[in-house]
Amino acid sequence: MFNVPIPGESLTVEPKSMPYERPPEISDPIEALDLHINNITRQDAMEDMFFFLDSGLELTSLVEGILRSAVMSGIHSIDVSLIIAPVLHEEIKALALEAGVDFKEGFDNDEEKSATDYGRDVSRAKAMMKELREKEGDVVGMGVSITPVEVTATEIEEEPAKEAPKGLMARE
Repeated sequence: MFNVPIPGESLTVEPKSMPYERPPEISDPIEALDLHINNITRQDAMEDMFFFLDSGLELTSLVEGILRSAVMSGIHSIDVSLIIAPVLHEEIKALALEAGVDFKEGFDNDEEKSATDYGRDVSRAKAMMKELREKEGDVVGMGVSITPVEVTATEIEEEPAKEAPKGLMARE
């Protein structure tokens, strides 16, 4: 509870003491990709990856986590991560598909997709209603036409007028 950094403590630490503050160990994207592929194809690493993917972790989040960990450890830079991320993503995807793991890729936005589907349904319903109105009252599938009925003023019953609210909270 009391083991938290105090303000300014980072200024007392030796400069370049963290691995990510020093030059990276690997600067070539091909070498970095080879390193990652060798790491993820180990049996224990594959079991862990498949467990997390099967548990609901998105593939994009897994790839980002692997690459951020490498950057924090000083293995390669962020730039190299951005270059190799798509290839690493496809490699892990191929391994997961081969193993029969059910996973989410992470590119789909479910909320946006459901909003788009709802909008499409609304426009289809409007088109159907317009088509029904254009059929001039013909009930769909029944062959029955509806003719308008005239209503006289005596048949319409008027509702009694409501008394206006009174009091301190009444709206005007």
